[in-house]
Amino acid sequence: MRKQASTWLSALLVLAVSLSACGTATSETTAVPQSDADITSEEQLSGTISVSGAFALYPMMTVWAEEFSKVHPDVYFDVQGGGAGKGMTDTIAGAVDIGMISRSIKEEETAQGIFWVSVTKDAVFPIINSENPVAAQILEKGISQEIFNKIYITEEIKTWGEVVGDPTITEEIHVFTRSDAAGAAEQWAKFTGGAAQEDLKGIGVNGEPSILDTVIKDPMGIGYGNLNSIFDLSSGNLVPGIIIPPIDIDNNGKADEIEIYTVKEDAFGAVANGTYPSPPARFENLATLGKPEGLTLEFIKWILTDGQQYLESAGYVPLTAEQQAESLEKLK
Repeated sequence: MRKQASTWLSALLVLAVSLSACGTATSETTAVPQSDADITSEEQLSGTISVSGAFALYPMMTVWAEEFSKVHPDVYFDVQGGGAGKGMTDTIAGAVDIGMISRSIKEEETAQGIFWVSVTKDAVFPIINSENPVAAQILEKGISQEIFNKIYITEEIKTWGEVVGDPTITEEIHVFTRSDAAGAAEQWAKFTGGAAQEDLKGIGVNGEPSILDTVIKDPMGIGYGNLNSIFDLSSGNLVPGIIIPPIDIDNNGKADEIEIYTVKEDAFGAVANGTYPSPPARFENLATLGKPEGLTLEFIKWILTDGQQYLESAGYVPLTAEQQAESLEKLK
């Protein structure tokens, strides 16, 4: 009897071990990869994507988020501005999935694990108040890169009369720049002869909307802004209260027709065809900590394909087919 009980017990143990082994094998086969979101199939995505960074890319990112959510209603977004510096800091710290970076990525950032792809092209433009006392002369003559250098870097030029070569005009220039770490400021610094944002002189103003508002309120003010923020995208005209002083690219002492931008289409076209100098034209980039995976990867791939169709109406320049292919190849 004892021998029979022992036999039954052995059989039960064998069965238990077999079931346990089967359970383990089943678990390994059906395990869902761990990521920032659950991907139940190629078509059905779910989860939350967090994004922060450049004011220049913020309006476009909100459009992309909205359109992507229409295709994938179980995907949610947390999108914040704050400037390119904040986007990079947040990304390196792992606080967000994607950083919006409106400048070139630095070597020390890639050394910290930053991966990036370009997703669109944009540009920074100088702006002055439309009531500036020498606005008419500036629109006729333009402002050379050298004069911008003497306003923003060396501070040799301090009056509007010096800008247009009229010593009888003594009103001082009120120079404004970004106080927050910003890709727009870095691009403007490089164009005006500096190496980094810190080289720009002037009164610091926090954020893209604030510097625009400050120049609008100050007839003696000069600043800079991104293409999509200085134009009214619905009308295509410049935001009321500002003008773009033409950059005298060829230094011929006059503003040529291709250097004058009074409507969005002209500025957009100049950036797209390379007539507008780079810098301050630049690529807008998305950064991640390491190569993106899961939901984040799918979203960035969508931006580089279907998402490109929304750029022009929002005031951004789409990538060329070659540039698009280059960014997609990096993601593989």
